Amino acid sequence: MKSLFISAVGVLLLGGTAYSQVEGINGGPVNVPTEGVIDGVYIQEHIPTKRMIPYEHVREADVVWSRRVWEYIDLREKINHELYYPLDEITPYAWVRNATRWSLWTVIRQHVLNGDLRVFSPYDPLSFGLSKWDGDQLKYPIDPQPGLNFYTDSAFRDQMVYYIGRLGPQSDIPLTDDYGDPIIITNPDGSQEYKYPPRDTIWFNSSDIIQYRLKEDWFLDKERSVLDVRIIAMAPVVYNIEEDANGNKNISGTRELFWLYFPHCRFVFNNYFLYNTKNDAQWMSFDDLFWKRRFNAVAYKESNVYDREIESFRTGIDALYEAEDIKNEIRNIEHDVWSF
Repeated sequence: MKSLFISAVGVLLLGGTAYSQVEGINGGPVNVPTEGVIDGVYIQEHIPTKRMIPYEHVREADVVWSRRVWEYIDLREKINHELYYPLDEITPYAWVRNATRWSLWTVIRQHVLNGDLRVFSPYDPLSFGLSKWDGDQLKYPIDPQPGLNFYTDSAFRDQMVYYIGRLGPQSDIPLTDDYGDPIIITNPDGSQEYKYPPRDTIWFNSSDIIQYRLKEDWFLDKERSVLDVRIIAMAPVVYNIEEDANGNKNISGTRELFWLYFPHCRFVFNNYFLYNTKNDAQWMSFDDLFWKRRFNAVAYKESNVYDREIESFRTGIDALYEAEDIKNEIRNIEHDVWSF
């Protein structure tokens, strides 16, 4: 794939007054496509330039109850489509993205490539995926060299291929020499075989992301007298596709691509537009959506003595009932604590 193009925006002069649009706001779309041109009635500068709302400080002594819950946001649900759309596409020539706003995956991928978001492997990279998948514990960071990113650090780029894409099928047409004859290589054991071109990388697009998994802490803060929740980490999820001996592709479940530390994500999510179905003049940011919890999520695990997920003892509709029981338990605890 060729290098991805990042747009920049300059300064707009209108009626003798200088209106400055922050140049290259996180690499995202803005409504000043060309100098002297506003794509709209006014310059959209609130979301791209606004400051992030910090978390309230919480002391351990003030937390009287807490519960850790893991949830997944199903992007097939209509209420979660604001995170899924608009779709992007990666062609052999360019990364085609929407000119007005981006999906959550487009934002994440952009800043992972730029080195702004730290990626945590869901498994020990030294095990090549054969160890336990415990990436939500944020134990295995994948970092470029200081000051470098996906484009400038070849070692980091080789690692990230397995987290933001997958290797395509092996070509069955061998490479040829200058005379058109197939190139034959000799292995250390003396056997010979044809030399094939390297497998191409198939990058994950927005359409490939089916879920976002969240690791959250719910807690009662007696100092503020509130039931609060903090997202600790999140992970994009795709279908796990396996190919059999006949070349047929089958879905064998889902898998997490990588985990992100959510407090770091907030600095990025805070400056990207999110579509408002009711009012185009009141678009919010992705950070606003998570802050206000304007999404639907289903619990798939809570802290328990067995350290097991719901699907290990419930299936189908029973698993959904169990997930709802977890939410009801949290609501009941809040009611019982603050009712006099």
